[in-house]
Amino acid sequence: MDPASIWGKRWLNCNQPIAKKYMEVVCKKQSLVVLAADKSTMDELNQLVEDVGDYISALKTHVDLIEDWTEEKWLKFISHTKKKNLIIFEDRKHGDIGKIAKKQMGGIYNIKAWADLVTAHLISGPSILDGLEESWKSINRNGGVLVLAQMSSEGNLLKLPEYTNSAVELSKKHAICFGYIGNGSRPSELIELRNIVGDEKMIWTPGVNLKVEDGELGQRYGNPTNAIKAGSDGIIVGSGIYNTKNPKEMAKEYAEISWRALLERK
Repeated sequence: MDPASIWGKRWLNCNQPIAKKYMEVVCKKQSLVVLAADKSTMDELNQLVEDVGDYISALKTHVDLIEDWTEEKWLKFISHTKKKNLIIFEDRKHGDIGKIAKKQMGGIYNIKAWADLVTAHLISGPSILDGLEESWKSINRNGGVLVLAQMSSEGNLLKLPEYTNSAVELSKKHAICFGYIGNGSRPSELIELRNIVGDEKMIWTPGVNLKVEDGELGQRYGNPTNAIKAGSDGIIVGSGIYNTKNPKEMAKEYAEISWRALLERK
């Protein structure tokens, strides 16, 4: 299926390699689902990817949540995800200056070697994007950064329009900027974000669930169809899939809903 005919202006205006790859994967799998794999053991992670990998386009990880992590186990897991044709998204939420962010992409977890995407705040300024870009370039890999422009958690400080506008303004033209994290629980906020972002960059959204209700510890949810029609290009879903009786069938349902919403949005 031709990505240009499905994504329209987003495909035509985008010049970010990882974003192009993501849009191609979405078309192949007919799914805009980004699975938040917030598991604590390697066995749980591997089983989850085996169960739902055919119905998702990207996998969001927190590598430091894994209690039995070893480099050997992790690299084997990454190999498994690549066979499932998944974009690997480490939700690191970098927030330091560029020099430190670059170093943090190495270290024991060596994120730059396997992650296609990471998240970052711009509270320390745009140098963080330079640092993250240099980390991938140092090993001849392409990567992308999702800048946190909004959040879906109750009481978060990113809801201030001044912050959102500044975050977009400082990052929008940077080559490493894949796009933005927006608030999937509030379509009106997503529409505002899409208006200032334009058609070139991705917007991915946590805070979506088929059961629209408040979650644990301040999380809020919105309907995935509404989020996509408001401008989301990837719905981040975790417990709404893996905490169900049949994660495979639920992932398939989210995939079908998300794909239909994208087709209707064109």
